[in-house]
Amino acid sequence: MTDTPLADRATRLGQERIEADRRYNEALTRLDRALAAAMRVPDVPPPYDRSLLDDINARWDILPSGAPAPAGGWRGWLTAFVWRLVGPAFEQQRAFNAALVDHLNRNVAGHAETHRALAELIVALGAQAEARASFDSFLLQFLQQITGFVETKDRELAAAVAEVRTVAELSQRSSVMAKREIERLAAGVAVGAAVGAAGTPPAPSGAAVSDAYKYVGFEDLFRGSEEEIRARMRDYVPVFAGASDVLDVGCGRGEFLVLLQEAGVTARGLDLNHEMVEVCRARGLDAVEGDALGYLGGLADGSLGGLIASQVVEHLEPGYLVRLLEIAFHKLRPGSKIVLETINPACWVAFFESYIRDLTHVRPIHPETLKFLLLSSGYARVDIVFRAPVPESGKLQPVTEPPIPPGTPDEAPVRRLLEWARTFNANVERLNERMFTHLDYAAIGTRV
Repeated sequence: MTDTPLADRATRLGQERIEADRRYNEALTRLDRALAAAMRVPDVPPPYDRSLLDDINARWDILPSGAPAPAGGWRGWLTAFVWRLVGPAFEQQRAFNAALVDHLNRNVAGHAETHRALAELIVALGAQAEARASFDSFLLQFLQQITGFVETKDRELAAAVAEVRTVAELSQRSSVMAKREIERLAAGVAVGAAVGAAGTPPAPSGAAVSDAYKYVGFEDLFRGSEEEIRARMRDYVPVFAGASDVLDVGCGRGEFLVLLQEAGVTARGLDLNHEMVEVCRARGLDAVEGDALGYLGGLADGSLGGLIASQVVEHLEPGYLVRLLEIAFHKLRPGSKIVLETINPACWVAFFESYIRDLTHVRPIHPETLKFLLLSSGYARVDIVFRAPVPESGKLQPVTEPPIPPGTPDEAPVRRLLEWARTFNANVERLNERMFTHLDYAAIGTRV
């Protein structure tokens, strides 16, 4: 049975989860916008204004009341004649004005009460809207907390799946290792045979073989996948451009051997780990199992066109490392390169998250120490190349300096706050330069 259906199902479930997250976030956005709209309440109208009514009461009676007093002569006759013509209309207009003003006065109390009730209703609606908005806000916070809760559970599930996968891979490697050893015994290879004339190293002991596959799983889990290692090691290929007979000490799964093969550079891998060597050979790569000093001691001087040891020197005792550099100097041809990549112990993250995690590490090596060892062994033009910088998100973050308005006195609290912020940021920068720099470095020397 293959795991392809399970992988397809995992991919489908992952896509469904992404789509569900998208819909959930869109729903939260709509809820947030609706919450903002619900909190908008009409403004309370101003108090009822009856000033115009008072003015109307004071000015409405502008027409004469009744006929003018009788007068003699033609003036009196003319006044009486005109009054007989317009008097009835004036009386009707005056009666209408009086009725209208009376109506306004009778309804002013009702209008004022209606206005007051409307104002109280708007205030009540505002309080209700505020209570509803508060509820909606708590609901939104609850839904946002659900997001973090679910993501936490997802991380726990993902970690559990990763652990199960690691155990499964280790079990698979153990089965493959057992099969290879059975085939080896069936072919009549003696477990304790000495190194033969063809240079075959002695077969490893049973305990060494049984533990070898575990370190392969360890590298898969912590150092990175084969694709990640190939991407990291690709930068070293130009160093060996045009070379031949390159030795990869501690070749591991053979990622760099494949890169050299693709570049047309002949190379051989060397590793103490039996399972690592078997992985390389299964890929058709040239790899041998053995100790670096012992293997180099069997080579002729000037027989190597280059040497690389990636993440190896931190596994060696100081005396062993010094002898290795000296004997490698004699086995390299003049002009050839030696590349030693290791963890950067000057970086806090690299030391505490990478170096001490591997039980096979013996001693961290400072960049200047490794450079000195290469120079003292005869290598020239030793360069230290720092690699894998810590991402900005993993560094200490500075604070934002407060703005200072023009004319602010020197003793003002905001200026003291600015001085504290600048001091804090300077310390953050100093710590980042010492503790959060580069995870790895490579010392590259030339055999003169």
